[in-house]
Amino acid sequence: RRGYSSVGGVEYLHRSVVPTMHYQRSLPRLPVPKLEDTIRRYLNAQKPLLNDDQFRKTEELAHHFEKGIGRELHEQLVAQDNQNKHTSYITGPWFDMYLKAREPIVLNFNPFMSFNPDPKAEYNDQLIRATNMTVSALRFMKTFRDGYLEPEVFHLNPEKSDTDLFKNIIRFVPSSLSWFGAYMVNAYPLDMSQYFRLFNSTRLPKLNRDELYTDETAKHLLALRNGNFYVFDVIDRDGNTLKPSEIHAHLKYILSDNSPAPAFPLGYLCSENRDTWALLRQNLLDSGNEEALQKVDSAVFCLSLDDFPVKDLVHLSHIMLHGDGANRWYDKSFNLIITKDGTAAINFEHSWGDGVAVLRFLNEVFKDSTKAPAISPQSQPAAVDSSRAVQKLDFKLNDALKAGITKAKQKFDAAVETLSLNMIQFNEGGKELLKQKKVSPDAVAQLAFQMAFLRQYNQTVATYESCSTAAFKHGRTETIRPASVHTKKCSEAFVREPSRHSTEDLQNLIVECSKYHGRLTKEAAMGQGFDRHLFGLRYLALSKGIALPDFYQDQAYARLNHNILSTSTLVSPAVQLGGFGPVVSDGFGVAYQVHDDWIGCNVSSYPTRNGKEFLQCIHKSLEDIFSVLKGKKIGS
Repeated sequence: RRGYSSVGGVEYLHRSVVPTMHYQRSLPRLPVPKLEDTIRRYLNAQKPLLNDDQFRKTEELAHHFEKGIGRELHEQLVAQDNQNKHTSYITGPWFDMYLKAREPIVLNFNPFMSFNPDPKAEYNDQLIRATNMTVSALRFMKTFRDGYLEPEVFHLNPEKSDTDLFKNIIRFVPSSLSWFGAYMVNAYPLDMSQYFRLFNSTRLPKLNRDELYTDETAKHLLALRNGNFYVFDVIDRDGNTLKPSEIHAHLKYILSDNSPAPAFPLGYLCSENRDTWALLRQNLLDSGNEEALQKVDSAVFCLSLDDFPVKDLVHLSHIMLHGDGANRWYDKSFNLIITKDGTAAINFEHSWGDGVAVLRFLNEVFKDSTKAPAISPQSQPAAVDSSRAVQKLDFKLNDALKAGITKAKQKFDAAVETLSLNMIQFNEGGKELLKQKKVSPDAVAQLAFQMAFLRQYNQTVATYESCSTAAFKHGRTETIRPASVHTKKCSEAFVREPSRHSTEDLQNLIVECSKYHGRLTKEAAMGQGFDRHLFGLRYLALSKGIALPDFYQDQAYARLNHNILSTSTLVSPAVQLGGFGPVVSDGFGVAYQVHDDWIGCNVSSYPTRNGKEFLQCIHKSLEDIFSVLKGKKIGS
């Protein structure tokens, strides 16, 4: 089921019988929750964070808001939403939230996901892996653009819906009705509106609000090595992908180029404050770099080739989350990073899209590059003149630009210096055992974080877990609020007085937490959280020039949105680990994976918090929870 081009290369990953965007038109719209539901959920999330007096004040403000200005704003939001049925109520505000943010995108916004090594050791050579992954990425792009990429569908009953029979029927159902056909067999097609921004895209720094730029006509790849910029065409005039042997040759040429690193590496500018970078970019354009910047911005994607091997997983996290600042272009929709020993990862810019699109891309690239690699260790690069095909970009820098790069480097180095990354692997159980005990694996991981923070800092704090709302047209994410009265009660029992509770009592407390967390997760995935709704109402008030309601000026509201624990999870056979920076200076960024028989956590922090100790507390919490679930006493 693969397509072959005239040059004999495999052009497609697969050929889906159901067109890629078949379900897009009929996707359900993201619901605007009822205001009373939102206020109730908001107060439930505030309860564990406040004392009785604080809670009473917040409750009063919330009910006042619900009956007054909040009601008016809600009605306006619903009316506006009804007039914009092609999208979702959160799309505009969410893009604005990202694009108006002026902080550097490195550490603050860009996450990373690293690939597992190729199961065949000899394929983890840097040149071979870079060639194979580039070819697979181009196959993905062509498969997607030609409408042959399998639509992204969440199958609740794959025996019925993930079958050739179903696909052959549904493809004849008009796209205005196709979603309902999938829904009948318990399959949920997901929004794919973000996918086009994977390629030929970048975030352009502008004063006050950045812009997303995409140029699908560009045919070249951007490769970075040693802070130097190279471009070469990977698509020919007829839209066919360059032969793998030629990509192999060009990458070999780049990897053997011994040009010195530039004295003023341009990559650092992407790590600056966005307004500072916007002004410097204008200077670059005015100094005669328009053509070179156009090549960078419009490139299919950015391939970053690092000249050193990975020492261990902590080193890997540092390289992929921020690297040295010179060999990345953080503004590109994604950088595919490959180190000297063939370790690969994706660092992506977050405004254009969420984990769902990037994870699908990563899964397909891993599968294709390992199962159907374009070249092997025995392959010879094509006999082509790479010195003519590959163009090294040169930038004209005046004194102001040189000073700007120097300053950006100093700021970048200082920021990275303060970042700690630590990780643990808990090997005493995972998803299998938890499901056997009828508790939600995600709920247990989140409970362990609550318990750990209580053990270390003796408090319960604002916690954020992201949940995709891709089941809706132009859905983005919703927040799950894992800190609840249930997790607080359970954590206090485990941490402060375990001996006063029977094992059965503690088991019941865990089950209670699991049920509640399951409910919150379901609500969030169905667009029934409270965070996005309140965010949309606040955005509307500000855009209409209405004075910010007292509800939003409540200290408790600010505290709930100061997410000391920011958490995100993903598990995939292609992913080794992921990570991101803390979202507040006194916070933790917790990337975690619950596997069948182990649980992994990768935690980022700044000097005000001790990540190593936090992980030890997480490990201890998981030990205690698993002991109790197995019917043992804590510590026995």
